[in-house]
Amino acid sequence: MICLGVEVAERFAYFGIACNLITYLTGPLGQSTAKAAVNVNTWSGTASILPILGAFVADAYLGRYRTIVVASLIYILGLGLLTLSASLIIMGLSKQRNDASAKPSIWVNTLFFCSLYLVAIGQGGHKPCVQAFGADQFDAEDPKEVIARGSFFNWWFLSLSAGISISIIVVAYVQENVNWAFGFGIPCLFMVMALAIFLLGRKIYRYPKGHHEEVNSSNTFARIGRVFVIAFKNRKLRLEHSSLELDQGLLEDGQSEKRKDRLNFLAKAMISREGVEPCSGRDVDDAKALVRLIPIWITYVVSTIPYAQYITFFTKQGVTVDRRILPGVEIPAASLLSFVGVSILISVPLYERVFLPIARKITKKPFGITMLQRIGAGMVLSVFNMMLAALVESKRLKIAREHGLVDKPDVTVPMSIWWFVPQYLLLGMIDLFSMVGTQEFFYDQVPTELRSIGLSLSLSAMGLSSFLSGFLISLIDWATGKDGWFNSNLNRAHVDYFYWLLAAFTAIAFFAFLFISKMYVYRRLDQV
Repeated sequence: MICLGVEVAERFAYFGIACNLITYLTGPLGQSTAKAAVNVNTWSGTASILPILGAFVADAYLGRYRTIVVASLIYILGLGLLTLSASLIIMGLSKQRNDASAKPSIWVNTLFFCSLYLVAIGQGGHKPCVQAFGADQFDAEDPKEVIARGSFFNWWFLSLSAGISISIIVVAYVQENVNWAFGFGIPCLFMVMALAIFLLGRKIYRYPKGHHEEVNSSNTFARIGRVFVIAFKNRKLRLEHSSLELDQGLLEDGQSEKRKDRLNFLAKAMISREGVEPCSGRDVDDAKALVRLIPIWITYVVSTIPYAQYITFFTKQGVTVDRRILPGVEIPAASLLSFVGVSILISVPLYERVFLPIARKITKKPFGITMLQRIGAGMVLSVFNMMLAALVESKRLKIAREHGLVDKPDVTVPMSIWWFVPQYLLLGMIDLFSMVGTQEFFYDQVPTELRSIGLSLSLSAMGLSSFLSGFLISLIDWATGKDGWFNSNLNRAHVDYFYWLLAAFTAIAFFAFLFISKMYVYRRLDQV
């Protein structure tokens, strides 16, 4: 429960920055829509890829506990400096309020972006380790606790969504209606509280066997890396020279044949040669497990490119329409993200209490559906969500044209904000299936010593997809010009075309994933 509370506070802090960042960049910092979208994608991509480095440091050197502490301190430093930079910008703009074209100085901009990327570095160490550390509290040798761990990922995500929703509603409102410095200061305060709570639980945590803190796993990287080196050196030898111990625990439904036929070139690392110690069957099996994850990871990267749009274009679209939810009550566009949390708060209990029991009765399997089936369902939902987003944007553009608002970007388009709610609700369902399924899959399918790395792989996919989204936006913006798809005047832009393109990319990724998943070999019998 302590780990859960710590992660809720961290997500509150992260989304307190991320949910409204594009509004800050196009407002106080004076950036164009396309440039701001690229900057947001680059930052969120970096924040999502850095967990690989954080997980490596945790699994190879510091251990998860120490990495969480160090990352939290960096996180707090970044948030503190971010608050300072926002304060300087407010003071600078107040002095230049008579100059409409005034922008912050280069030094204040530098401080802002440096502090923003310090937050990304802190998140990179914090994110993979807290979740892995929480999952470590379940006994992997106890079948009941293994099943409970699967539910842990679902309820973990539900709790995070509650924290994220509160952050989006409260922090976004403070940022737009009080001031940005205070809006950035609240997340900083929450991270300070999160670190204090985490330190209080030090004596009651369950640590991996072999050390009071954690086992140093640098030898795991060495032994798995050695498999590839030895296999390459033995590439001209025949497998008959090896003891090939890889077929222990044969899998059902012909899975053992798949194990024999694929990636057997790595088994050459088990061939004994003079002066070269062969690798063990366990080392080769672990190396194979990592290689098998690569195609799944690539298809997941492509399928998550649409996810990068919810904190960029979705928010910018919301700014242009009627945001009144009640007479006299107008919400910030970024508050729409709270509907993702609402969707998850509804979907997780339904998934746990309704869907899984039915699936278990049908499939006769303890997990109901496999992790890959869960990820695939999320990809299908993602395709439909992009199609829905494209149709809603087409509707918004049509209304803008009908009311003569094409060249009046500052005038509210007479379209209710509620039109955008369904795509946010679908995002919550996509998270439940695809994101949670991917986190559990990568945590479970890597060697035990590398589970922080496993979680970071799922997070890094989100990061790389943000970079790809930024690249696509830059490329399309260059190809279509200033009056093209990403015109700063959204009434003249065609973001709907971009959404259709992303729907096509995601559909292609799903069919590739479907082909690859049929050949995938799980590490345990009960997951087949």
